[in-house]
Amino acid sequence: MIRDSLRRIFALIKKEFITIWKDPKSRGIIIALPLLQLLVFANAITMEVKNIDTVVIDRDNSQESRELLSRFEHSPRFRKFYYAKDEKDFKSKIDTQKVQIGLYINTDFSSKIKAQSPTEVLIVVDGRQTNSASIAGGYASQIINGYNNEISAHKGASINAVVRNWYNPNLEYRWYILTVIVAMLALVITLLLTALSVAREREMGTFDQLVVSPLSSFEILAGKTVPPLIIAMILTCIMTLIVVIFFKVPFAGSVILFLVSIFISLLSIVGVGLFISSICKTQQQAILGVITFQMPAILLSGFISPIEDMPVFLQYLTLLNPIRFFMVLTRGIFLKGMGLEDVITNWIPLILIAAVTLSLAGWTFKRKLD
Repeated sequence: MIRDSLRRIFALIKKEFITIWKDPKSRGIIIALPLLQLLVFANAITMEVKNIDTVVIDRDNSQESRELLSRFEHSPRFRKFYYAKDEKDFKSKIDTQKVQIGLYINTDFSSKIKAQSPTEVLIVVDGRQTNSASIAGGYASQIINGYNNEISAHKGASINAVVRNWYNPNLEYRWYILTVIVAMLALVITLLLTALSVAREREMGTFDQLVVSPLSSFEILAGKTVPPLIIAMILTCIMTLIVVIFFKVPFAGSVILFLVSIFISLLSIVGVGLFISSICKTQQQAILGVITFQMPAILLSGFISPIEDMPVFLQYLTLLNPIRFFMVLTRGIFLKGMGLEDVITNWIPLILIAAVTLSLAGWTFKRKLD
C-alpha cells in the first residue's frame, strides 16, 4: 500500500520535472534567471556611497580654500566637481539631482584662518535620499575635520563643517521610504493587473472568442489598458492621501503635475505588463514574468543603492527602467515641489517606454489575431 503510494508520488514528481524541463520558458526562468539576477544584484546592491558628484561655490578663492577643495578632489569617494557661478546655479544642480552634495566657502574663509578665528564651510546635501545624504555629509565633514586638525596645529584657527539637509531637514527616513513605497506598490498593482489579463483569457479559453470577434488588435489593447490604468490611478491617489494625511509627509509640489506624472508612469508600467501578458500562455508564466521584471526593476531604480554607485553598464540599463523615473517624480514633486521643466525631463523617457512596450504588445496581439 505504502509502496504503491510512493510509486504514484514518484511518477507525479517525474512528470512535473519533465513538464517543467520541456517548457522552454520555464527552463529559461529556472536556470537563466537566478544566474542573471545574481550578477545584477551583486553589482547593483551596495550600502557604500561613492562616486559623489559635488557642486562648489568658492567665494574666497584663496590658497587655503583651494587646499581644502583639493582634498575633496583627491578623495576616492568624490567624482565630478561643478564650480557654480552663483547661488542660483548652485541650487539648480542640487534641485535636478545632478549632484548629491554642495560645498559653500565664504569670502572671509582665509582671512579668519589667518586671524586665528573660527570659520565655517557649509555642506548642503540632498535629503531626498536619506541614507546617501547622511553618508555623503559624513564623508565631507570628515575631510573638513581632517583639514581643520592640520590648520589648528599650524595656525591655531578652527574650521567647522555646517551640514544642511535640503528637502528633508531632519533626514526623516519615513519621508523618503513612504514616497518610494507609493511607486513600488503602484508597480506591483499595475503589473499584476495587466500581466494576468490576457494570460487569464488564454487559460480560461475565452481568448479564442476575442480572436474571432470583430475587435481589432488596437481595440483589444485599449480595452486591456484602460481598466488596470484607472484602478491603479485610483489606488495610487488613495495611497498618496494616506501618506499625506496619516503619516504627515509634506506635499510641496503641484497636484496636477503629480497626477499627470502618475498617469504617464503607470501607462509605461501597463505597457510592460501587457507585453508580458501577450507572450505568456498561462497565469503562472505571467506571474513568473512579473517577478522576472519586478525584482531587477526595483533594484535598478535607485531605491536601495544610488544609481551613481552602480557599474556604468547598469547605469545605462536603468534608462530603460520606468520605476527609476517614477521614483524621481514622486520624491521630487512630494518633497521639493519639482518644477515643470524637471518634470518633463522625466516624462520623456516614460513616454518612450510606454510607446515601445504598448507597440510591442499590440504587435503581439495582431499576430495572434492574424
